[in-house]
Amino acid sequence: MFMSGDNLVGGYGGADILKGCSVGVERGEIAVIVGPNGAGKSTAMKAMLGMLDLREGQVMLDGKDITDLTPQDRIAQGVGFVPQTSNVFTGMSVEENLEMGAFLRDDDFSGTMEEICALFPILKEKRRQPAGELSGGQRQQVAVGRALMTKPSVLMLDEPTAGVSPIVMDELFDRILEIRETGVAILMVEQNARQALNIADRGYVLVTGENRFTDTGEALLANPEVRASFLGG
Repeated sequence: MFMSGDNLVGGYGGADILKGCSVGVERGEIAVIVGPNGAGKSTAMKAMLGMLDLREGQVMLDGKDITDLTPQDRIAQGVGFVPQTSNVFTGMSVEENLEMGAFLRDDDFSGTMEEICALFPILKEKRRQPAGELSGGQRQQVAVGRALMTKPSVLMLDEPTAGVSPIVMDELFDRILEIRETGVAILMVEQNARQALNIADRGYVLVTGENRFTDTGEALLANPEVRASFLGG
């Protein structure tokens, strides 16, 4: 597995939210973490990024143990992260937001900026506009674009379609598929489980911090128990 969190145990303060779950993703693959509210999906994502103190388990990236690295060091190693909320600098322009994503780079990143504007044409059109004036879907594109400015090998997305319309969700998923085609490993938490599993190569269904089901996206969609319990029949 290119990036994996194995047997993750930890939480905030006293109680463990993660109780031994394992998640991971290969290069050029989309892996989706789904499950009911409170299942530990976003907590697992935070553990992968180093924002959670683990009592047990380890996080590996490309064969290296990164369990003890800070979030900033993980980003320097090639992990991009898009949080669910507060994920753009609202007072800055779209272009400035994207430039912020390149803060760890000391090379010419204009080519990356062009690639991102080709992937999300609306960002080029609105590059001078403050990000705070954009729609929810456009802000998500800014947030994903900013994460891509580091040229990550792994892109982690925490509920990228939260609060956007079905049309915008489909559009975002199309862009995520395009990013996968470039060989990036994509790990995402998603409330829209059915739609997310539809584009997933690999899926993890978490319940109370443990793996309930792990399979291909296709197999999970076809599994009657998964459908009845987590996909609304």
